[in-house]
Amino acid sequence: MIRVGIVGTGYAAKLRAEAINQDDRAKLVGVAGHRADKTTEFGHTHQTQAFNAWQELLGAVDLVIICGVNSEHSAIAQTALESGKHVVVEYPLAIDLESATTAIETARAQNRLLHVEHIELLGGVHQAFLRSLSQIGTPFYARYATATPQHPAPAKWTYNPSVFGFPLVGALSRLHRLVHVFGQVESVSCQNRYLNLQSDRFLGCMCKAQLNFQNGVIADVVYSKGETAWSAERKLEVQGDQGALVFEGDSGVLINAEGATPIEIGARRGLFTKDTSAVLDYLLDGKPLYVQPEESLYTLKVAIAAQRSAESGQTIRID
Repeated sequence: MIRVGIVGTGYAAKLRAEAINQDDRAKLVGVAGHRADKTTEFGHTHQTQAFNAWQELLGAVDLVIICGVNSEHSAIAQTALESGKHVVVEYPLAIDLESATTAIETARAQNRLLHVEHIELLGGVHQAFLRSLSQIGTPFYARYATATPQHPAPAKWTYNPSVFGFPLVGALSRLHRLVHVFGQVESVSCQNRYLNLQSDRFLGCMCKAQLNFQNGVIADVVYSKGETAWSAERKLEVQGDQGALVFEGDSGVLINAEGATPIEIGARRGLFTKDTSAVLDYLLDGKPLYVQPEESLYTLKVAIAAQRSAESGQTIRID
């Protein structure tokens, strides 16, 4: 029985708590959050103890799952690892490269699990993407765009740059999906615009990056949210010399000289449960996990390069 604690009380924390309570190999022993009222309510809902601070929680657990704000991920992970605890953290591991690198080195030195969640790799769209890629020959161009209109923009931490991070750092999965498929990145160029950025809060952002992969693929990534977006979008397309793949929402199609063929896509639900189960499989049975922290670290390196490009107006080469 693995004793599990959760840091955070938001949506991801809720799904983690449900997954743990459904698995008889683990026990949810506590939760710690920013606000006492929400932490108490969360503890009551999920039948676990509410702790006043995450530092107090660490002493009662074997595994800590970090679901709080992005800017606190690395500090909590670092302290937990130094205390001999296993760690699961929602991406990004950190909003800066140095802190993420240090946490991975600490996990290795302490011989403890550090798992950075990337459930986008487990989803139906990504799995269909992997299965279908060979059918379009040699890929040469990809575009991945997500837009979330919100009018007015909500008063959430995800609209605070110092807490969320640079847009493609906070939304690291937008890059990681492509890096997972196409591999090493040669260079990055990026532009980012915040709408009405004041006192560490913005009303919207529009971030666009172009990745040049070492295998020759060029990929455009567009991420926008808030009051800069007027129409919702979730679209991934890849062009190859023998066809194209187009995924829009939860549907997909293969297009080639013979016409258009629908692609079967699995469900999006239950991904946090799959991830949680995979962690327990690793800890108890030694089964390999679907992603390694070094892979997430590399994508973070690409995201930080995109941030440098947006700030300097220059194309940044990746070592």
